[in-house]
Amino acid sequence: MRSLRTRLFVALLAITTLVWAVAAGWIYIRTQRDVERVLDARLVEAARMVSSLAASGAVQGGEVRVPAAGDELSHQLSCQIWSLEGRLVARSSGAPPQRLSQVTEGFSETSVNGETWRVYTVPRPDVGLQVMVGDNLKVRQNLVRQVITGLLLPAAAGVFALAALIWLVVERGHAPLRAIAQTLSARPVSDLSSLRDTGAADELRPMIDALNSLFARLQAARVREQHLTASAAHELKTPLAGLKTQAQIALAAEDPKLRQAALDQIVLSVDRAGRLVGQLLEMARRDAEAASPPAAVWLPLDAAIEQVAAELTPLAESRKVQINLEPSQSELQVSPELLRAMLRNLLENALQYAAREVTVRLARGPQTCRLIIEDDGPGVGADELPRLRERFFRGRGHNDVGSGLGLSIVDLAAVQSGFVLTVEPGTAAGLRAIVEFPPARVR
Repeated sequence: MRSLRTRLFVALLAITTLVWAVAAGWIYIRTQRDVERVLDARLVEAARMVSSLAASGAVQGGEVRVPAAGDELSHQLSCQIWSLEGRLVARSSGAPPQRLSQVTEGFSETSVNGETWRVYTVPRPDVGLQVMVGDNLKVRQNLVRQVITGLLLPAAAGVFALAALIWLVVERGHAPLRAIAQTLSARPVSDLSSLRDTGAADELRPMIDALNSLFARLQAARVREQHLTASAAHELKTPLAGLKTQAQIALAAEDPKLRQAALDQIVLSVDRAGRLVGQLLEMARRDAEAASPPAAVWLPLDAAIEQVAAELTPLAESRKVQINLEPSQSELQVSPELLRAMLRNLLENALQYAAREVTVRLARGPQTCRLIIEDDGPGVGADELPRLRERFFRGRGHNDVGSGLGLSIVDLAAVQSGFVLTVEPGTAAGLRAIVEFPPARVR
């Protein structure tokens, strides 16, 4: 049963039917007891009336007529008048000739000719008589059954009427959901505007808010994707155009030195394009894993930094920059992939702009731990610091090698890891990038 509407209807109907059944059972038991009490009172009343008539001499012998109560519970009672010596003095037309009860006074149940009787006996020793008034239990049970059936049949019919009403209420209750579904299905793919919640039920507002939040995130992701695509096309256009130009120069050059210089520029352009493509792929991976980042494990921080630094040694040597590593003997709880993305892009970015050295160290305090990567390059202006994590943004003093994606990738990886990236001016010059870890993630 996958339909929410059907499940809700069945649940409401089952609960209603259960309550109705319990109420019907209570009505049955209570009505049966009340009707039997009334019928017993009728026996007592009739027996006392006949006893009074017999004592006054109004009943001489033969047939006796039992007085009727005149209500819906009235039915033919059977009456016998016996002398104290055991002689049948009189009886009603429906009474058997056999003695209805051997009990001399009060209520009793006896079997006469295979039928069970409920009998009330009134002794009158002052006139030497015993009056017995009885109900045939089969007749009594039929009467009780008729009364109870008259009560329960309308109730049973009410269950079916209530089921129809419940179905109508459930249908009307799901109308807003169907309206939302129709609105969404009629939308074009490009429409990510928020749903209007005017007049929506309180129970639907969380769903509408969640959908609107999803639409807002999708719209932001689409804008980022469009911006990334446009910027990537622009950034790739420059090295590709350079490749074409340098290739044409190399083909046309007769001077070996000029040809070699053109070929060297081709290599640089290919390196730049390859680095840009690699960062674009890294950015795409970070975006794709934003909802479910890789699992974190404990990693030796010094070893991870040394491995990335070794990979970037050719770049450091070509730039004549020294990488200074201050050992920390610490372990960090982080995804290996995310840690590598942060370290490589931070170190590579620092090496691109450093003048002589890049320093990497871990600063531990009572409330926080910070990985600091600092260079002694030209730095950036105070007005550019807030924009350094924007995609494809490069400061005014940028070189032609950078793409403006490095710090954006680091920021994404830091957020996915639960860390915080900040960028600030260096101690004397250059730039200082700080990745802040929760103390519980470092040991």
